[in-house]
Amino acid sequence: MNLPIERARSRKPVTVLTIIGVLLLPAIIGGILVSALQNPTERLETMTAAIVNLDEPVTIDDQYTPLGRQLAAGLVEGSDELDSNLTWVISNESDAADGLADGTYQAVITIPEEFSAAATSAGQTIADGSGTPQKATIEVTTPDDGLIADDLITSQIAAVAANSLGTMLSEATTENILVGFTTIGDQIGEAASGASELARGARSAADGAAEIPDGASQLADGAAQLGSGASDLASGLGTIASGTWDAADGADALGYGLTSGAAALEASGLVPDQLFTAANGAQQATAGLQGGIDDLAGGMNALLAACVGREDTDPVCIGLAEMAAGMPQLQAAASGASQAAAGTATGLGALNTEATRTIAGQLREAGSGATTLAGGLAQLADGVDQSAEGASALSSGAGSLSEGATALADGAGELATGLDTLATGTGDLAGGLRTASEQLPSFSDQESTSLASVIADPVTSNAETSSIFGPTAIPLLAAVVLWFGGLASFLVMRAHTARTLTSRRSSAGLALRAFWPAAAIGAGQGVLVSLIVQIAASYDAATWWAFAGTAVVAGIAFAAVNQALVAVFGGVGRWISALVGVVAVATGLISTVPGWLASIGSSLPTAPAFTGLIAANGGAVAALVAWGVLSLIVTTVAVALRRTTSPKAVLATA
Repeated sequence: MNLPIERARSRKPVTVLTIIGVLLLPAIIGGILVSALQNPTERLETMTAAIVNLDEPVTIDDQYTPLGRQLAAGLVEGSDELDSNLTWVISNESDAADGLADGTYQAVITIPEEFSAAATSAGQTIADGSGTPQKATIEVTTPDDGLIADDLITSQIAAVAANSLGTMLSEATTENILVGFTTIGDQIGEAASGASELARGARSAADGAAEIPDGASQLADGAAQLGSGASDLASGLGTIASGTWDAADGADALGYGLTSGAAALEASGLVPDQLFTAANGAQQATAGLQGGIDDLAGGMNALLAACVGREDTDPVCIGLAEMAAGMPQLQAAASGASQAAAGTATGLGALNTEATRTIAGQLREAGSGATTLAGGLAQLADGVDQSAEGASALSSGAGSLSEGATALADGAGELATGLDTLATGTGDLAGGLRTASEQLPSFSDQESTSLASVIADPVTSNAETSSIFGPTAIPLLAAVVLWFGGLASFLVMRAHTARTLTSRRSSAGLALRAFWPAAAIGAGQGVLVSLIVQIAASYDAATWWAFAGTAVVAGIAFAAVNQALVAVFGGVGRWISALVGVVAVATGLISTVPGWLASIGSSLPTAPAFTGLIAANGGAVAALVAWGVLSLIVTTVAVALRRTTSPKAVLATA
C-alpha cells in the first residue's frame, strides 16, 4: 500500500512497510541495547576468571596468616549484596596464560608472593615501632581482544574483594590502636601518680639538701682539726718509732748478753774456786781440830787417871779435872764445827751444780725472751712507722676532706635549688600526665571493635551497583535512538516536496505537510521506546508516564530538527545529524570529556531530551518544544528560499 508521502532521492512513493520499519527501528535498536546493557551483573556467571595465588603466608605472633588464600576465597564466594558472581577457577600461571590467550578466561587475578607480608606490614610497623609499611597489590589481566566492559567488571570485583580484605585488616589494626589508647591512658595515669610521688620525694630531698651545707661546714672544720691532730700524731708516732727501734736494739743486745752469760756460767759454775778451797780447808781444819781435841781429851783423861786421889788437892789435878769437865763440850763444838765445815763444802758443791744449771737455764730463757722482745719491738717500730705514715696520709686526707666538705656545702646549696626546681617541674609533669591521661580516649572491647569498623571504612554509599552503566544509561540510550529515529525518517522521506517551486501552498504549509508524517512517526517511536524501557527498568506508573511523555515530545522535536537539517543542508544535513548522535553518546557516557566537547554536547537538542528522560523536567520539555518550533521556522525559511529560482535553472530542469 502506497502512501501520499514522497520518498527521498526517488520518485517511488513511501509504503506502509517503510513507515513501519522507520517506526520500529529505534525500538529495535533500543531493545537490543537495553537488553545487552541492563543489569549485566545478573549474568556474571557467564564470565570465567582465573585466580593465580602465588602468595607465601606469614606467621604473626605464632598465628599462621594466609591472606592470599583468604582473598581467593573471598573472590570465589562473591558478595552478599549481589545475586551472582563470576565463575572463578583456581589456576596456575601457565594455565592462566593459556586460558587468557584462547578465550577460556576473560580475566586473570594474580596474587603475588609478598601479598601477605605487604598486607600485614602496617600492623607490624605499628607493633614493632619500626619498619617500612607496604601496600599489598593484586594484578588484574584481561586479554587484548577482550570486550570493552569486561575489564571494568573484573577490576571492580577484584577491587571490592581487595578492599574488603583491606578493611578487615584495617579494622584489626585500628582496634589494636584503640585498645592501645586505653592501655596508654592507664599507663600515663600510673606515670602521673609516680611523678606525683617523685615530686614529693624531690621536695623532701630538697629540704634535706638545704640542711647539708651546715653539716658540710661542720664536717670541714672537723676535718681540718682532724688533719692537724693527725699531723701531730704522725710526729709523735715517729718519735715512738725511733725509741722503739732503740729499745729493740737494746733488747737484742740484752738477749745476746744473757745467752752468753748462761754459757759462761755453765762453763765456770756459780761458786768461785776460792770459796771451794776455803770450804775444803775449813773442813780439813775442823776435822783436824776435832781430832786434836779428842786426843787432848784422851790425854787429859790419862792425866786425870794419874791424879786419882788427888782430884781435890792437887791444883794440877783440880785444873785437869776442870779442864776434863769442859772437854765434852769442846769436843761437841769441835765435832759440830767439823760437821758444819763438811756440810758447807758438800752444800757448796751441790749449790754450784744445781744453781748453775738453774740460773744458766733461766738466763738462756731470759736471753731468748729478750731476743724475741727485740723482734717484737722491731715489728712494733715498723708498725709505728707505718702508723706515722698513715697518720700523715690521714692528715693530708683530712685536709682534702675539709676542702671537699667545703665544696660539698657549696654543691649542696646548688643541689637544694636544683631539687626544688625538680620538685616543681615534676609536679607540673604529674599534672600534665594526669591531664593527658584524662584526655586520652578509653574504649571497651565492644566499643573498640565498633569504632574500628567505622574508621576502617568511614564512608559508604547507597548508590546502585547492579547496573554497570548507572541509572542514566537508559535515558541516554532512549534519547540517542530517538534522535537516530528522527534521522531515519528523513533518510526515507523528503524534508519538503519536490514540487516546492510550483506548488500553490504556502511555504509554512509545505513545511508542515512534510513534517507531520515524521512527527507522527517520532511520537510513535517515543511510545515504543518507552514500552521497551518499561519492560527492562520496571518504572512506577508516574515515572513511566513522565518518561513516555518526554520521549514523545523528544521524538516530535527530533523529527523537526532533522527536517530542518536536511532542508537547509541537503545530504550533508544527514551527516551532521549522525555527528550530533555521536556527540550525544560521547558526552553522555562519562563526565571526563574535554570541555569544548562537553560545551557542544550541552548545546545540542539531545541534551534537554536526556535531562528530561532522567527525571520529569518541565524546563527540558520546554526546551524540546523550542527546538521543534525553531526547526519548523528554519524549515519554512528554507522552503521559501527554494521557491525562488533563475530562468537558467528553470530551463535546466525542463
